[in-house]
Amino acid sequence: MNEKNFAKDLIEFIYSSPTSFHAVKTSKELLNVNGFEELKLNEKWNLEVGKKYYVTKNLSAIIAFTLNSKNIEKEGFRIISSHSDSPTFRIKPNAEMSVEKTYLKLNTECYGGPILNTWLDRPLGVAGRVVLKGEHILKPKEEIVNINKPICIIPNIAIHMNRSVNEGYALNKQKDMLPLVGLLNDSLEKDNFLLNQLALNLGVSSEEIIDFDLFLYEFEKGNLIGANEEFISSGRLDNLSMAHASLNSLIDTKGENGINVVAVFDNEEVGSSTKQGADSNMLLNILERICMSLGKDREEFFTSIYSSFMISSDLAHAVHPNLSEKHDPTNRPIMGEGPVIKINANQAYTSDAYSISIYKNICNEAQVKCQEFVNRSDERGGSTIGPISSTHIDIPSVDIGSPILAMHSIRELGSVKDHYNIYKTFSKFYEV
Repeated sequence: MNEKNFAKDLIEFIYSSPTSFHAVKTSKELLNVNGFEELKLNEKWNLEVGKKYYVTKNLSAIIAFTLNSKNIEKEGFRIISSHSDSPTFRIKPNAEMSVEKTYLKLNTECYGGPILNTWLDRPLGVAGRVVLKGEHILKPKEEIVNINKPICIIPNIAIHMNRSVNEGYALNKQKDMLPLVGLLNDSLEKDNFLLNQLALNLGVSSEEIIDFDLFLYEFEKGNLIGANEEFISSGRLDNLSMAHASLNSLIDTKGENGINVVAVFDNEEVGSSTKQGADSNMLLNILERICMSLGKDREEFFTSIYSSFMISSDLAHAVHPNLSEKHDPTNRPIMGEGPVIKINANQAYTSDAYSISIYKNICNEAQVKCQEFVNRSDERGGSTIGPISSTHIDIPSVDIGSPILAMHSIRELGSVKDHYNIYKTFSKFYEV
């Protein structure tokens, strides 16, 4: 698959993944058609060298791995981690609200740190997880749902009523960011609108629905843009692009050493402190279960861990063409020039000279150029799952990612070439 086709495949992957639940569903479908076997967390594992497996948590996180060798005490785990969630708006319970006895809108809560004004005047869909009555009171049934149409919009107010809007306007998350659904009439009632939509979509009665985790998403599909279609314009590049690249490299690579692992966590955008987030023992427990299933004792498990390496993959900030002064004077990554190694003196990223050297070696082997990113010393930057994972799995780790513009916008901008090149480095990591 060439660069442009790989970018188009990413766009399809993202379009099929409007929420973290859908991202895991899309990932499972990709793994299934490539011979991976699903494991259950509450069942005994009987793993075999040469086979491929995956396991999910909360329907919103997934860990996949290939067993290349039984000699993991010396060869270890080769882990690439990313996350499935993106900034958005979660629909609250009792969400229906009427205004002027005419408009129906939904009550929402902000998830993560989106650039708020980019969500205005966009066709929005609703998707997520619905929980139904099951056969046992302790085991309700879960369904993934996508109301796959532009069902709502968050309208701006006219400039005539907000003359200073272009001088800066602070949007209020409770007042300004509520999506409009429609006009109240005989066919659209305020009460139980959402439940009725979900029931219709799932083909069940509304009485069967117990609860839901629903989110807004940009309905319009991403596309390739630019004079030579060199850019990827899409929502949720952060961080589904890294999930896409790592999953495909795991599938395409024929590794011979140790165990290759892809870990796609949830809830990075809100701190990772969940059972399916990087600030949990989810990955550590799964790695130990792999060792146990291969007949290793606990001492051999720890030996395997300390023979391992992790690439924490999230996106990086490219130099902005209109605001280049926002970037460090000497470390200035740009789109199209390769993966970015992220560095921070205060350990917002895990990269150090040792782990950076390993990733640079990987890039050299893959014949891919790399770049380095450091924040301006007078600007506070973000962080990612790397440092959080390191508090649970204390192995060498490097934070890297493709450079993009407009991070956390409803529509982010990446590079076709960079996405393919980071896939090449992931593949080389799994091969060597």
